[in-house]
Amino acid sequence: MMQPLDDWLVGLLLKLSPAERKSLNRRVMYELRRSQARRIAAQQNPDGTPYQPRAGQKNLRGKKGKIKRKAMFAKLRTQRHLKARSDANAIEVGFRGRDAVVAVTHQEGSVRVRRGRRFVTPKRVLLGLAGSDMSTLERVYLEHLAQD
Repeated sequence: MMQPLDDWLVGLLLKLSPAERKSLNRRVMYELRRSQARRIAAQQNPDGTPYQPRAGQKNLRGKKGKIKRKAMFAKLRTQRHLKARSDANAIEVGFRGRDAVVAVTHQEGSVRVRRGRRFVTPKRVLLGLAGSDMSTLERVYLEHLAQD
């Protein structure tokens, strides 16, 4: 959930009509989803630290050759999985359903239990606001208010 913006910006936004706030929040929502997807693609936490790399895989079936490693969360960061919703009063960017279970497991670095086995996943923060995200959001709001 997005933390409230500065009081002065909230005061200006409340002066807009609900329809105008809805269209503005929609624009901000898309910017926020784009920035989250870019950060997940770069495999960085909101504070700028890189994700902990995957653990090495054992040669379980005696396969020869090298396993090609791809970026983590390649599908999870797409529009199909990273959902966004907005109205006149709120903006939401996040995961739903099975995607949310996977995201929460990595977001919190929690322990997963499956068929009696315990797995500890390293903490990889998928969703969060970085300093650059807040400045981008303020810029979009101020650009819209400057047009009026």
